[in-house]
Amino acid sequence: MAPRAALLLAAALLAAAAAAPRAAATGVFQVRRRFAAGGGGGNISALRAHDSSRRGRLHATADVPLGGLGLPTDTGLYYTEIRLGTPPKRYYVQVDTGSDLLWVNCITCDRCPRKSGIGIDLTLFDPKSSSSSRAVSCDQEFCSATYGGKLPGCKANVPCEYSVMYGDGSSTTGFFVTDALEYDQVSGDGKTQLANASVTFGCGAQQGGDLGSTDEALDGIIGFGQSNTSMLSQLAAAGKVKKIFAHCLDTVNGGGIFAIGDVVHPKVKTTPMIPNMPHYNVNLESIDVGGTKLQLPAHVFETGGKKGTIVDSGTTLTYLPEVVFKSLMLAVFNKHQDITFHDVQDFLCFKYPGSVDDGFPTITFHFEGDLPLHVYPHDYFFQNGNDVYCVGFQDGALQSKDGKDTVLLGDVVLSNKLVVYDLENEVIGWTDYNWAPLALKLRMTRPEQHIQSIHTISPPDGDFTGTSPWFCCC
Repeated sequence: MAPRAALLLAAALLAAAAAAPRAAATGVFQVRRRFAAGGGGGNISALRAHDSSRRGRLHATADVPLGGLGLPTDTGLYYTEIRLGTPPKRYYVQVDTGSDLLWVNCITCDRCPRKSGIGIDLTLFDPKSSSSSRAVSCDQEFCSATYGGKLPGCKANVPCEYSVMYGDGSSTTGFFVTDALEYDQVSGDGKTQLANASVTFGCGAQQGGDLGSTDEALDGIIGFGQSNTSMLSQLAAAGKVKKIFAHCLDTVNGGGIFAIGDVVHPKVKTTPMIPNMPHYNVNLESIDVGGTKLQLPAHVFETGGKKGTIVDSGTTLTYLPEVVFKSLMLAVFNKHQDITFHDVQDFLCFKYPGSVDDGFPTITFHFEGDLPLHVYPHDYFFQNGNDVYCVGFQDGALQSKDGKDTVLLGDVVLSNKLVVYDLENEVIGWTDYNWAPLALKLRMTRPEQHIQSIHTISPPDGDFTGTSPWFCCC
């Protein structure tokens, strides 16, 4: 059911906080990648189209009438399986760190896709077929918290609705329901057992624009943003997990891992998140290429308005302000003045017979708190045929007027790294990490027994499949 080039890997859902009353057990997730790894062949135009649509949504924050719900993205790169309802049914959802709302297409949906071009079976959620489903009315606390107060004209038993409009013309409209979410929980001996929780999510009644297209259709979107209405926040408030998650993306083979909770190993150094921002914004201070600092205007990395630096695993490429992009490209190709560039579907590409890691410099982004992000040539170049490489950095000014002053860090700089989002301490961190031959050490706490233990989650051999529900992974 997954795309032919997708590699299924394992992930871990965990909980921590020693002797904390709300600490919980751990769980396991699976991730799949929509596009073939490497971006080769005809897929590079699809990567750009995905980013173009997504960036329009990232910068359309003011157009979202639903307070705190963030911006769902289109069906792009990473998706996963979740199970909802009683009895549980399977749904495939796009996983997005740039939005908050979990929603799936509803049985009454107008213009919702009935089939998908990526080889998966779509399922429409039917509240009446689930014995645990409950409608959320406009006078309930969840609705009031979402809208920042009671809605005008609200009466008992009137559904709590949502409607999100985007700058690119896409839209999703529906109503909220509360139902059971089923997931795998690590039992402490390396095995798993079923666990469940009650979550509130959107039941999509109408999708417009790209969200109604069948080409890359999924059942919905699961957001891992910062809002209290996100699934992560709901699970944390119920004492099921800690409000910490991490991912490690594999853009070579496809797929990756996703974990919620306290990663004990490897250790990760962090940088502060900028507070009161709709996305995961951080302070970028400088960039060096091969150990030489780029001489850039002092204001170029300032935060505010439509400026600043965003960490977003839902974006494929990395977008830079024009002055940064040009300076970076000159430094990267400084020792290769004889290279001839050619255009491949608007990407800057070139022929190079040797190892790009041996022939080109490492790029390092430096963040507040003395946190470096090392990006290697095999990360920022992607192969597009025999000895042909294309650049994964883009000039933001040519792609989006709204985003021309924003540094948007996507997959090409986040791949093959463990990236940790600690929302409890409001920090983000990362370290170089190759999931394939290694394993994560996770902390699990049994508060009722005051026992804390460390468990190792290793990658599976081959595809990791099963009958239990899975969600998540960016």
